[in-house]
Amino acid sequence: MTEATQDTAAAGAARNTPARISIWAASLGVGLIVGIFMTPMLWLLYGGWYTFLVFVFGVVAVPAGHLGRRRGKHLGGRDRGVALLGIVTGWVLIFCSLLLVLAYAGLLAGLAYLADFTS
Repeated sequence: MTEATQDTAAAGAARNTPARISIWAASLGVGLIVGIFMTPMLWLLYGGWYTFLVFVFGVVAVPAGHLGRRRGKHLGGRDRGVALLGIVTGWVLIFCSLLLVLAYAGLLAGLAYLADFTS
């Protein structure tokens, strides 16, 4: 086996694991967002868990995406786009989870106002 063939084999075996972790976390978070809209009754029952998991997947996707971008630079650009997609989707997930928390707070404030208004 020549030296060039060994370098090619080593480059093919090198994987950008942080980029893959980032895109998987982002995909799972997006799946939870889709699940919230597909099953609104479950969201009302287990909304806190949905929101927590969306936030956690976003928080995992962002730093893993940054690590994947950095590692992709050393691997000759391998999976850098995937890592960038994980970063962007992770920030969107964090933003959506914060919106969900505000929705809960607004719902509770509205119910408290209605309870106070009727008494």
